[in-house]
Amino acid sequence: MKAMNFIFIEILQVLIVIAAAPAFTGWVDMLKCWTQGRASAGIMQPYRNVAKLFVKDVVIADNASWIFRFTPYLIFSTCVVVGSVIPVISMNLFLAPSADIIVLIGIFATARFFTALAGMDVGTAFGGMGASREMMIASLTEPAMLMAIFTVSLTGRSTSLLHIVNLFSGSALALRPSLVFASIAFVLVVIAEAGRVPVDNPATHLELTMVHEAMILEYSGRHLALIQWGAMIRLFLFVTLGIACFLPWGIAHKDNIDSIALSMFLLIVKLAVIGAALVLIETGLAKMRLFRLTEFLGAAFLMATLGVISFFILE
Repeated sequence: MKAMNFIFIEILQVLIVIAAAPAFTGWVDMLKCWTQGRASAGIMQPYRNVAKLFVKDVVIADNASWIFRFTPYLIFSTCVVVGSVIPVISMNLFLAPSADIIVLIGIFATARFFTALAGMDVGTAFGGMGASREMMIASLTEPAMLMAIFTVSLTGRSTSLLHIVNLFSGSALALRPSLVFASIAFVLVVIAEAGRVPVDNPATHLELTMVHEAMILEYSGRHLALIQWGAMIRLFLFVTLGIACFLPWGIAHKDNIDSIALSMFLLIVKLAVIGAALVLIETGLAKMRLFRLTEFLGAAFLMATLGVISFFILE
């Protein structure tokens, strides 16, 4: 009976991740429009965009290989897999014991790798340009991400996300210097990983600025819908991963209805606040030149390294 409860909560969380990710993106876009004095299409606009793409025909180049056709499904499925193991609403998940942070980062890297391959597969200039830029950014973000994760793992004495959440949520709120540095690095890395301003702009198709959009210009129909939906879920998962690592208070320990309902309410509050903070960052900063990204992501790696050093010195 207990195993059945775990499976039910697992299915519920996966459905929440899939369904709530476009709403979070719509919330960020709506706040961004308001801060810039523009009219907003509403929080439901991402749902309408995805639904519109699903009913359109798929146009594929004659020289496209199986990689081009397979990548959209891989991107979406990897996001669903990660969403099934991160404690979003509860720690009583059927697959939670397999939630190793380093493995999760590797799954995200796999999706990025196939996206870059798909961008180059058709042979367009935009696809190759976007893939090269994406790999350059990945070479800077992944070391910083791993260093930030190592800091959290050292503090939690494990790379198991379930163990970390269980340990941090059961302790009093304390501003440890190592976690403060790691959280700053994590925020900078998430901005880059999710393709947000100042690293990238998901709303542009300008040749000189686009990175992720350059790799998916040849996609259409349901393939493009899966990629865009997967990008929304990816942003949602990075935010919930940050919540699990740095703000785990409120994630349900028990599998009763009251605990799950309270966890979902606190998750909505956290997402609303984090979305507002993300909008403030994007509104206050301009899109960086490509060769300035080394300074931005180098600062993230520096903060993560300071987190590791401060752990050994101060803690």
